[in-house]
Amino acid sequence: MTQRYDDILAFLEVVKAGSFTAAGARLALAKSVISDRVRNLENALGVELLRRTTRSVTPTERGAELFDSLNPLVQALDEAVDTASAAHGPLTGRLRMSAPISFGMRYLTPVIAGFARAHPQLEIALDFDDRAVDIIGAGYDLALRIGRLTDSSLMARKLCDSDRVVCCSPAYAKQHGLPKSVEDLAQHATIDYANLHASRLWRFEPAAPGGEPRVVETSSRIVVNNGEAMRDMAMAGLGIIVLPRFIVAEALNSGALVEALPDICPVPDAIYAVYPPTRHMPRKLRAMVDHLAAGFAGTPPWLAAKPVAKAGKPRRA
Repeated sequence: MTQRYDDILAFLEVVKAGSFTAAGARLALAKSVISDRVRNLENALGVELLRRTTRSVTPTERGAELFDSLNPLVQALDEAVDTASAAHGPLTGRLRMSAPISFGMRYLTPVIAGFARAHPQLEIALDFDDRAVDIIGAGYDLALRIGRLTDSSLMARKLCDSDRVVCCSPAYAKQHGLPKSVEDLAQHATIDYANLHASRLWRFEPAAPGGEPRVVETSSRIVVNNGEAMRDMAMAGLGIIVLPRFIVAEALNSGALVEALPDICPVPDAIYAVYPPTRHMPRKLRAMVDHLAAGFAGTPPWLAAKPVAKAGKPRRA
């Protein structure tokens, strides 16, 4: 039974990861071991569970059915074992997380490192991806999301606010001038974020309290799926961007970027820890969420007390 359970775990990880190599990395096993375990399961069941090509590994119809049946059972088993463990014992097992690339590498990694030092018996798998992953389908325990939450099926805990900034390079401001209003942005070269939306609508806080957010539709020649790449494009003078301050803070403080509409605020985002709903929240997950909340409490690290470069006198819309 132990061997068969290991085969099942290997199969589930291959489906989640999409390859034998990635599944092996997640389970700390060689690719050949993962392949052998999946083949053992297929032989025991007498069915083909995976379609193998040179480019991808995908579940067959029977494989998808088996995954949908087994994955929640294995997760429930892990939760039951965790719940039954000593309340003050060491955290063990494995915790899988997903986070956006720029925020994750710059600001999340030091917080996770502190948690890893405090819990040396816990395995942590951290994936960086700017796309919003399917937490439940991909088998993640936890993910960080930046923006306005839309998936009501997930549990969420707000970690901190994340304001956004309209900015451009000094060279762009000198050559093209600055927008005088939100509406004026439509006449400027802009750089957009590909993972957010296709309509390229920029939303700003209402002109008066209680009013509707102001919206402008941009026409961006450059569309990028990474915030740091957008920042670098703007620093090269290619257009105006709207980005979270945590991505552009250093460039603003150094003068490589300037605020293009310093007196007008885009609709702010927030940073959340989101996780699947569960009757019994595993101790390792609760501990991680609490640690993240404590790590980002108070003033966020990117809001350093340094002067921010601004392009001339602030202008109101």
